[in-house]
Amino acid sequence: MNPSMGIQQRIRGWSHRHSYSFFSSLGALLSNRVGTLMTVMVLGIAMLLPLGLHLTLANLGQLDLEEEQWGALTVFLKADVRPEQVSSLAAELEQLDTVSGIEVISPEQGLAEFTEASGFGDSLELLDTNPLPWVISLLPTPGEGLEGRVTALSEAVGGRDVVERVEYDRKWLERLARLLELGQAAVTILALLFALAVVVVVANTIRLDVAARASEIEVLTLVGAWPAFVRQPFLYTGFWYGLLGGLVSMILVNLGLEYLDGPLSRLLASYGTDLQLLGLGVSQTLALLLFGGLLGLLGAWIAVQRHLRQLRETGRLGRS
Repeated sequence: MNPSMGIQQRIRGWSHRHSYSFFSSLGALLSNRVGTLMTVMVLGIAMLLPLGLHLTLANLGQLDLEEEQWGALTVFLKADVRPEQVSSLAAELEQLDTVSGIEVISPEQGLAEFTEASGFGDSLELLDTNPLPWVISLLPTPGEGLEGRVTALSEAVGGRDVVERVEYDRKWLERLARLLELGQAAVTILALLFALAVVVVVANTIRLDVAARASEIEVLTLVGAWPAFVRQPFLYTGFWYGLLGGLVSMILVNLGLEYLDGPLSRLLASYGTDLQLLGLGVSQTLALLLFGGLLGLLGAWIAVQRHLRQLRETGRLGRS
C-alpha cells in the first residue's frame, strides 16, 4: 500500500470519528432537553454576571461626564493686580501646550454671575466695593496623565507674583481613577470566579454522565480502546455545554439591554444627553462562545481524567 494513501486514510478516519462525536454529543444533549436546559441556564447565568459588569463599565465610558472639566484650575489673582497684568498673564498661559482653554473673569463679571446664581442681589448692592478678585479659569489638555499635568500646571501658575492661590478638585480626579481601577479589578475577579464555577458545574455534570456509562467505558478499555477515544465524546459534550451556556448569557444580556434601553433613554433625555447602549460586538460574541466552550472542555477533561485514573489504579484500564 502506498504510504501516502495510508496516511490519508488515517486522517480521514480521524476526522470522521471526531465529526461523528462532535455532532452525536450535541444530539445526546438535545435528546435530554430538560436536564440540558437546566445545566445550560446555570452556566449562562454564571457567565452573565461578569459579562454584565463589563458591559456596564463600557456603557458608562460613553457618558459625557465633561471629562475636560475634571482638571479645571481656578486661578485667583491678588486684589491689587492691574487689568494689563491680567491680560499679559492670560496671553502667556494661553500659549502653553498643557492648556486647551482659558477664560478670564473680571470682578464685575464674577459679581454679576454670583448675584444671578445666589439671589442675593439686593443685599450685594449694599457693598461699597466689589470684594471679588480677577479669576482665570484654565482647562488642561485632555488625555492620559491628566492628573500629573494638572499638578504641574498648578505649581507653575501658583508661583507667579500676581497669583494669590490656585484651586482644583484633585481629590475628585484621584477618586475617579481609583473607582475605574476598582471596576476593572472587579470584572477580572468575577470573571475568574465564575469561570471556575463553570468548570465545576460542567465537571460535576460530566462526572454523573461518566458514572452512568461506567460499564460501557470499562468494556471499551478492556477491548483496547485508547483513553483519548474514551474521553472524546465527553469532551465534546462539555464543549457544547460551555458553548450553549455562553449563548444563553449572550441572549440574556441582549434582552436586559433591550429592556433597559427605553427607560434609560428617557431618563438621559431629561438631562439633555443621548446614549445608545453598547452590546456585544461580533468579535466579543465569538470570544464569549469560544471561551465558554473551552471552559466546558476543561471541566469535562477533569471529570473523565479522574475516572480513567481510577480505572488505571484498579488495573481495569486496558491500553494507555
